[in-house]
Amino acid sequence: MKNIIRIADMLTAIALTVVFTFVILGSFLMPDRLVVRGPQDREIGKIYSVSSKTAASVDYQSAQSVGTAQDEYRLFGIIPVKSTQIVRSGVKKVLVSGQPFGIKLYTNGVMVVGSKDIYVNGKSVNPSREAGIAVGDIIVAINGVKVYSSDEVEKILNDNSGRDYLIKVKRNEKYKTFRLTPVFAESENAYKAGIWVRDSTAGIGTVTFFDPLTKSVAALGHPITDVDTGEIMPILNGEAVETTVSSVIKSSSEETGSLCCDFLSASIGSLDKNTNRGIYGKYTENTDLSVCCEYEVASPQEAEKGFAQIICTVDESGPKVYSAEITKISYTDEVKNMIIKITDRDLIEKTGGIVQGMSGTPIIQNGKLIGAITHVIVNNPLKGYAIFAQTMIEEAQD
Repeated sequence: MKNIIRIADMLTAIALTVVFTFVILGSFLMPDRLVVRGPQDREIGKIYSVSSKTAASVDYQSAQSVGTAQDEYRLFGIIPVKSTQIVRSGVKKVLVSGQPFGIKLYTNGVMVVGSKDIYVNGKSVNPSREAGIAVGDIIVAINGVKVYSSDEVEKILNDNSGRDYLIKVKRNEKYKTFRLTPVFAESENAYKAGIWVRDSTAGIGTVTFFDPLTKSVAALGHPITDVDTGEIMPILNGEAVETTVSSVIKSSSEETGSLCCDFLSASIGSLDKNTNRGIYGKYTENTDLSVCCEYEVASPQEAEKGFAQIICTVDESGPKVYSAEITKISYTDEVKNMIIKITDRDLIEKTGGIVQGMSGTPIIQNGKLIGAITHVIVNNPLKGYAIFAQTMIEEAQD
């Protein structure tokens, strides 16, 4: 009898340890916000769920958010784990193409991308740094005059006789004003401010979806950043243009490859948002949507490890569907929600895996748009990070 009691106590201790472990894991792994479109969305990972009553309270006819509520995750539907906000939303459908496009962005202000030492009487002087101006600052005005281009900034600063300038910059969403005093560079026989700026950028990406309801276009799933500073480029205005793929530089473990595209004159639309969740804008009325297919947007909790497909364009034949695999899912990371592995032999033969220009490539699973590829994993081009499609939908609607 004592042995039976001892075994029962041991099994009870093991069971309690397992339950406690899953409760602790759930408190870290479960999201603080859950998008629910129906009872099927109330479970995550098969063992965590919110109440079916809350999950069922959904307007299936509406594509917009229809309310929020507080609930809590329960382990096996019984043991409380953590509270969460339930966002009840209707079914959302978008048009998916997987086509590449050209990106042209002009900044809202002029970004400081570097500074330059100037030699004066045999000594090194850096006027912009000494003034307090830093790489990544956005110059918005000089001596009270707004500036919009690097040419304007260069013209103003180069046209001087050593007088001070009041430089107004935007830094971390706050404005600061610095007094910059140029110095005389004998080698150039002119006063110099020692500052490098940039006002535009261009690149290649892949369209994730078109929203016929709002006329929105979404792409990349990550921001466009300055090549020198790594800072997100603040958009004044931008344009998305059609491209054709001319060639592909394959990825390897030593170097990330890229799509090589020719920019065409036809405009896809305007771009007005550059965020850590991607770039967004409005598509034009003459945008060719004939290559698109309609997909329902999946909720994050519908994502599952295993087989998936991606739609992308890597040659002149246009968008094609390729096989892939979702190997990891995270509900708490803001943008790195999934890790996806390319498994399609034809695509691997053409690209070596994920290449630059594939950012925004839509991911399809179980007949729904589940997310978009954002980054290749360094030293392993077969794998990359991906963002949930629902996250991009919300960003597009803000």
